[in-house]
Amino acid sequence: MNFTLMLIIVSVIFITIDTYAFRAIKRLTSNKIIWFVYWATTFVVLLNALLVMRNFSYYEGTTLSTLKASGWLSVIYLPKLIMVTIMFGEDIFRLIYTGIDFVFKKLLLKSDEEKFMPQRRKFISKMAIGLASIQFGAVAYGIVKGKFNFKVFKENVFFDDLPTEFDGFTITQISDVHIGSFQDKKEIAKAIEMINELQSDIVVFTGDLVNNKSTEMDGWIDCFSKIKAKHGKYSVLGNHDYGDYVKWHSEEEKENNMKQMYNVHESIGFELLNNQNKMFTRNNKSISLIGVENWGLKFKQRGDVDLAMQGIDENDFKVLLSHDPSYWDEVIKTHKNKIHLTLSGHTHGMQYGIEVPGISWSPIQYIYKHWAGLFKEHNRYLYVNRGFGFHAFPGRVGIWPEITKITLRKT
Repeated sequence: MNFTLMLIIVSVIFITIDTYAFRAIKRLTSNKIIWFVYWATTFVVLLNALLVMRNFSYYEGTTLSTLKASGWLSVIYLPKLIMVTIMFGEDIFRLIYTGIDFVFKKLLLKSDEEKFMPQRRKFISKMAIGLASIQFGAVAYGIVKGKFNFKVFKENVFFDDLPTEFDGFTITQISDVHIGSFQDKKEIAKAIEMINELQSDIVVFTGDLVNNKSTEMDGWIDCFSKIKAKHGKYSVLGNHDYGDYVKWHSEEEKENNMKQMYNVHESIGFELLNNQNKMFTRNNKSISLIGVENWGLKFKQRGDVDLAMQGIDENDFKVLLSHDPSYWDEVIKTHKNKIHLTLSGHTHGMQYGIEVPGISWSPIQYIYKHWAGLFKEHNRYLYVNRGFGFHAFPGRVGIWPEITKITLRKT
């Protein structure tokens, strides 16, 4: 699709949204200054997005400029979508009501009485603007503060076949750093302090260190190398780590980027498990940590758990690192060799949703069945981390950045 055609399609969509949302404002006020502010703000945000889109380079991919443009669009248009949804629902109601009213009063009762609902329309407009204002505040907070609102989630996971020697073994998990989206080193340093305060036996990272290129880690090596663990730090790659979302001038350039990615993991002290495993032994009893490359239903399927388990006894207790939880759904939970616990990420919880006691919702649940937290099927566990960083939308609303501490327990 060429740029002009894409511009026309996008313009029609946004103009439709704006025109519909403006109806609610127009019903409540005739103040021309408010009208001017509405359209002027809209124009500036769309113009900025257009300029960023026009200058977008597939050789660079996502940049801070594209993230900022996405942020402004989110702040302005997510509230408007709330307004449009409510106003459209009201129009549907009015259409049905008018039809029924016409049939029963004019055709059956032969009445000329007209019944309008101006007060109802005004109330609906107020409600739409009120809910949109709440959404506006939530999105703005998510961009300014929410993306740094790191939370520690703790889980005790019980197994009847865990070796007694490993009862109480602790694993800190982080996932989906997307370091190219960050600028504030102080906030990251605070999060790393939180990781170290957990004093876990091992720290694991389940993929997506960068958005597009290994060079995004330039200037961050010292920061992430400060992560500590008693018995080592281990990692796997995510879909963004392979450089598949940008163009390269040559295949050699892409391969060099991949080599540099391997060096980055080594530089920050993480042992990268590319379809490999690591054994931990206590008093002649052991557990295995297995790492697979990324495997997803809509992505290149590089992961090979059979290769990764070479040298492991089928009766060993196993923990798997797999970036995309789809691998657990499609392969691991029914694999002939039992893998007791799988740690994944990838979904980010879509960085948007609601998690309060009794309610857990995010739009991502319509794409991924297992999108956040602990799950159990076939007597095997999956934990999906909500992600450390952010991508595309430069913030988090309701689904906060996560650091996980998992404690293995013997039943």
